[in-house]
Amino acid sequence: MTAPHALHESTLATLKLLARGKVRDIYDIDEHTMLIVTTDRLSAFDVILPDPIPGKGRVLTQVSNFWFNKLQAIIPNHLTGIPLEQVVPNRAEREQIEGRAIVVKKLRPLPVEAIVRGYLIGSGWKDYQNTGMVCGISLPEGLQQAQQLPEPIYTPSTKAGVDQHDENVTFAHTVELIGKKLAEQIRDVSLLLYKTAAGYAKERGIIIADTKFEFGVDDNGMLFWIDEALTPDSSRFWPADQYQVGISPPSFDKQYVRDYLETLDWDKTYPAPALPAEVAEFCAAKYCEAELRLTQG
Repeated sequence: MTAPHALHESTLATLKLLARGKVRDIYDIDEHTMLIVTTDRLSAFDVILPDPIPGKGRVLTQVSNFWFNKLQAIIPNHLTGIPLEQVVPNRAEREQIEGRAIVVKKLRPLPVEAIVRGYLIGSGWKDYQNTGMVCGISLPEGLQQAQQLPEPIYTPSTKAGVDQHDENVTFAHTVELIGKKLAEQIRDVSLLLYKTAAGYAKERGIIIADTKFEFGVDDNGMLFWIDEALTPDSSRFWPADQYQVGISPPSFDKQYVRDYLETLDWDKTYPAPALPAEVAEFCAAKYCEAELRLTQG
C-alpha cells in the first residue's frame, strides 16, 4: 500500500492565514466562518516535532467529524456543513487539503482545556504515586497503574501556546476565569461526552483512557464544542484485548511516539528531535486502525 502524502504545512493563496497552531492551520473566510486545516504535524509534550505523520491530519478530521455528528444531541459543535468547494474553488489548492479541512463557525475560544480521566495513567499516575491525588482530587488508596477509576474525574488545565506546556488547574480556578455557570456547564458536558463515547468505543475494542475537550461561545454566550473531538491526538486510546492493570498498555495514539521520545536525552523543549521513519510509519498505522475501529465498526 502506498503511504499517504504528508502535509506539514498548508499553503492557500485564496484565503488569509489567521494562525498556525501545533497541528492546525486556520484561514479566514468571512465574519462568521473560518477554515481549519488539520496538518500531519505532531505535537508531543507540547512541542511540534520536525517530522509529520503521513495521513494523520485526515484521520483526525474524519474521527472528529464522526464524533461531532454522533454526539451533537449532547452539545452543539462548530461544524457548519458548508462544503469545501464553496470556500476553496481552486482545484489545486483544494486537493492539497481535501479530507483534512472543515468550515467552522467563528466562536470565542474559552481559556480552559477540559480534561476527563477514566483511568490512572500518564501524569495522573505520577501525581497519584506522589500525593495519593490527581490534580488535587483524592482517590482511594492502593490503585495501580492503568487501573480504571471508580468514576471518571474532571481535571481542567490552562491552554498553552505553541511550544509551551499546559498547566493543571483547579476547578475553582476555572470558575475565576470564566464564571461559575460556564465552568459547571463545561465540567458536566465533558463528563457526559466522555462517558458516552467511552461506552461506544469499548464495544469496538477501544478503551478511551482519558481525553481533552475544548469549547467556545458565540455572541449570545451559547456553548459549543470546538477544535477536535476524541481523536488519537486529544485522547489516550488502548486496545481492550491487550489491556491489563499494572502496566502502561500499548496505544492507538501518539503515546507510541511519546514513549520513543522518553528514551532519548531530550529535555522536552524546542527543538524536538527527528523521528526515525519506522516510528512515524508505525504511528500512522495505529491512527488509521483507530479510525477504522471507531467509524467502521
